Amino acid sequence: MKIEKMKENDIEIAIVSSSEILITNVQSALDFIATVNYETGCDSIILNKSAICEDFFNLKTGLAGEILQKFINYRVKIAIVGDFSIYSSKSLRDFIYESNKGKDLFFLVDEKEAIEKLILVNSPYR
Repeated sequence: MKIEKMKENDIEIAIVSSSEILITNVQSALDFIATVNYETGCDSIILNKSAICEDFFNLKTGLAGEILQKFINYRVKIAIVGDFSIYSSKSLRDFIYESNKGKDLFFLVDEKEAIEKLILVNSPYR
């Protein structure tokens, strides 16, 4: 796992990249949150989709809800970046759509879009 920290408009964001799966269950998500916070102090994170197990994207497993609740409980905003067009599930597409309208969790195409979104939702002037 590689963690970079960036700051723009006084907003700090941790950009995490990994060639291996980091989040497979609730405990690994909690460990991930703790590690990123300890190493960077950031409460906004960008993570590549490939670092999350595929069960997360199958809403029937309930894993996405359990994991995302932990991010919300710990007040950590996360932008997951990648290609979500490969999923045909209407419920997942609806979930992604609704999440992107919120202020805590985002599914975005690339890092640039994720940075812009996290700066926007963290801005005191919005």
